[in-house]
Formats: sequence, structure tokens, C-alpha cells
Amino acid sequence: MRDKDNMSVILLEWYDRHAREMPWRVSPQARKGGTLPDPYAVWMSEIMLQQTTVATVKDYFIRFITRWPTVADLAAAEDAAVMAEWAGLGYYARARNLLKCARAVVADHGGAFPADHAALLKLPGIGPYTAAAVSSIAFDLPHAVLDGNVERVMARLHDIHTPLPTAKPELMARAEALTPATRPGDYAQAVMDLGATICTPRNPACGICPWRDPCAARVAGTAADLPRKLPKKAKPTRYGTVYLGRRADGAWLLETRPERGLLGGMLGWPGSEWAEGDAPEATPPAPGDWTELPGEVRHTFTHFHLILRVMRADLPADCTPTRGSFRTRAEFGPADLPTVMRKAFDLAQ
Repeated sequence: MRDKDNMSVILLEWYDRHAREMPWRVSPQARKGGTLPDPYAVWMSEIMLQQTTVATVKDYFIRFITRWPTVADLAAAEDAAVMAEWAGLGYYARARNLLKCARAVVADHGGAFPADHAALLKLPGIGPYTAAAVSSIAFDLPHAVLDGNVERVMARLHDIHTPLPTAKPELMARAEALTPATRPGDYAQAVMDLGATICTPRNPACGICPWRDPCAARVAGTAADLPRKLPKKAKPTRYGTVYLGRRADGAWLLETRPERGLLGGMLGWPGSEWAEGDAPEATPPAPGDWTELPGEVRHTFTHFHLILRVMRADLPADCTPTRGSFRTRAEFGPADLPTVMRKAFDLAQ
């Protein structure tokens, strides 16, 4: 049975019974009763979920929505407050784009997300995936959503052996062909839930899958091998130095990283550039008796590994730093730091 309408009906019936509960989601029963999703919540969740797990995102989402319940509230927020709240979630360009997009929605769309796929694509930080997700989930427009879960479902359903990322156009075409005109928002979430709970990367539960019968990979016995992926290039390792200076009153010497670049706009420790090979030459941000701490900070980003040596010093009350500024205990907490900088703080403790 490969009829598009029949397949979507089967999947939606499964979703009606097994939809995951999430703080940003309107259940299929509530949606049938007339409760509409909040486009702001849908957009916020989709930005946070990019390359991040649902389990990690839930608490961040609740904190953000509680502190900034509308897009206008977020647009009016201070950059530093949003970046501090985002700390630890990673991929910090998302936080910068979050603010830019919120402000664009308020300035250009009267504080309401446009119910138009093309208009959504013009907003900062919204690419094809997010535009499709907001269009379908928030506004029930028939746009196919292709995340990692959906890619896996499509590859197995059609027994596609072309490796990712080469296979993306073919997988998108397959996903678009199956997207129904009826309940496209619920359908988009249903396919994602199917990949997350049944058609999992390892040990897919084919026996209880609602699409068990039409799945070509199940018939061929290749489901566990799909989707195929091109070999990843080895990640290089970069090295650097950070300086953790503290005054007697407990204030720490910190700086806001440049807007552009990795960890842009985030609070961090003054330090050197990060480079491959030998650690770059580093200059302390203030006069002091700097001592290298035993151990090192190791962290992995998307494209490289990072190893940092950590320098520590107690600084005098009249210290005048050459870069950065002091933050008192009331102005700074370790939770305000991105993960790699918090690791350096933990080492210094």
C-alpha cells in the first residue's frame, strides 16, 4: 500500500494515539478541538532543537517562554540577558539570530509571525527547514519538514542507499510526495515522532511500525543499514589559553566575545586565539602572578576539538585590566558561561 492518502491516514491515526507530549506542542486532540499552536512557541522550539536533543531543549524552552512569553517581550530583551539564558545550549549563533528574528517580526510584521513560507524565509536565522516547520506546524500549510528523523524514515521506506548528504534532495522529494493537504501540521510532527520513537537509528521497532507493510527496506532486510552516510573527515585539534583572574572581593575578570565568530556575543574569559599546532602566543589581560593550573580543558565543537590551558591569578583591588572588565558575584554566575568557559571555571575551583 503506497497510496499517499492511505499512508498519511494510517500515520495520523498512529499519531493520534502515540503523539509525544512536549511543552511547545498542541496535542492532536486539542488541535482537533480548535486549539491552535502558538507560532512563537513553534519557532522558538525549532531554533533550539537544531542539532540539540528534545531532552536538553525542554528546560531551556520553558525558561525562555516563562521569561519572555511573547515575541515582543523577547525583542525587547537585552542581548546579554538572552545570551546568558542560552548558555550551555551551544551553537550560539542561534541565540543571536533568535534576537534578530524576534526584532524583525516586531518591526516588520507587527509582532506576529507571517503565515507565509516565503515571508518566513526572509526572516533572520530562518532557513528552509525552520520555515517549513513553522509553516506546517503553526499554520497547517502543506510543507514537508526534513530533519534527521524524517530523512531516516524516508530512506528506509523507499530503501534509498544513496549516502547522506548527497541523498537530501531525493529524500526531500519523497517527503514532499507524501505530505497530505489534510492536517499537514500533525502529519509533519507524526513523521518526526515515528523516526524518534519507532524508526530509530539502532534497532528500529519494525514490528510495531504503522508503515511496516509499505516499507521497502524492511522487506529487503536493509532497514538497520539505512540511511547510509559519507565518511566524516577527521576533526582537527586547536589549542589556546584562557586567563581566570579574580579580585579579593570575589569579582572575576571577564569579557564579552566579539559578535562574529564562535561563541559570538557570549561572556567568557580573556585569552588567546585558537589555532592548530602549537598554542598561540598569549598575553595576560592584567598584571598579576599568573600560574598555569594542572590539567587542561577539552571541548569538542562541530568542526574541531579544542584544548585550552588555564592560567589563574589573584588580582589586586586596584587592578586595571588591558581587556575585559570585572563582574561582581551579584553580576555573574558560572551558569552564564558557555560550556567550554564553564569547564575552565570548574578547573579553577
